[in-house]
Amino acid sequence: MVGLLVLGGRMEFKQRTLMQIADMICGNFKDEESFFEYRSSSYLTEFFSDCDTDYRHNGTTRNYWVAETLKEILAEPQPGPNVPPDTFGRVIKTLMDLGNAKNETADRPNALAMLNGALAREGFEAFYAEDKQCYLRHVATNTIAAPGPNPHRPFSAAELKRRDQLVAYLETVSEDALIEDVLLPLFRQLGFHRVTAAGHRDKQLEYGKDVWMKFILPTQHVLYFGMQVKKGKLDAAGVSKGATANVAEILNQVTMMLGHEIFDPEIGKRVLVDHAFLVAGGEITKAARNWLGNKLDATKRSQVLFMDRDDLLNLYVVTNLPLPIGATPVSAADDDDLPF
Repeated sequence: MVGLLVLGGRMEFKQRTLMQIADMICGNFKDEESFFEYRSSSYLTEFFSDCDTDYRHNGTTRNYWVAETLKEILAEPQPGPNVPPDTFGRVIKTLMDLGNAKNETADRPNALAMLNGALAREGFEAFYAEDKQCYLRHVATNTIAAPGPNPHRPFSAAELKRRDQLVAYLETVSEDALIEDVLLPLFRQLGFHRVTAAGHRDKQLEYGKDVWMKFILPTQHVLYFGMQVKKGKLDAAGVSKGATANVAEILNQVTMMLGHEIFDPEIGKRVLVDHAFLVAGGEITKAARNWLGNKLDATKRSQVLFMDRDDLLNLYVVTNLPLPIGATPVSAADDDDLPF
């Protein structure tokens, strides 16, 4: 049983865990055996300044002061369930800076193993992403602790490469795989709950929904979402061609989605969907959006949310989710066949 507790919106780690992480921050190990640099009082203040905080060491015993500081940081507001406060994520990222490697290789495997030995008690693990920064992952839900995603920011070269790999994957993926391998992990990472593929293998049970999920507001009110997914482009042309779907074909599905109840097993009640996501693995043309908006009444029009390929790609990249199996090309170095 993990030691993680969330009480009244506050996350608590066991004191043993806090002391172990505090010793890593302080570098309280024999110098020749330590994987963490030693920090005296002034360097502890500098460390927490690098984490964008105002904590200053007050001269008391260093590791106990750091442990109490970490406890205060963990009491800050959480961005979502099973996600520690953003400040704690910055502490881990600063502690595990690859530039601070000591008595080991530059990728810091020993320091990472020591940190994960402490975090495992709380149900978390640290890992290095492709941007060479250290992040936290909640093991049970696979939720990654990271600042809120900004899909409109400039992308790095590594992120653009991942985006291109995902583009190639979406060209060949089936609709079921798009749901299972891309959409479900993405919406779970974005903080939605009970993200469930709703009877997609049994078309009789969909009632217009490929996926249903819910989102808990900071006020603890719950909003329910349905999702209708199309693999290719969505337009308002007179006839569907190839992978292109006509928006008229899904009007009934959207209407059915908004009007049909879903059963939430967590509360034991049937509830109506508050909003409907219309998701396409290709482009959703402006004509398609306008046509659907004109056909729906004012109330239902405000309930429909659109997401096309660009939205999916940008969100998937900035949330640092690992690429689906099959999206990463096999390296030539992995080919053991002889060249003759």
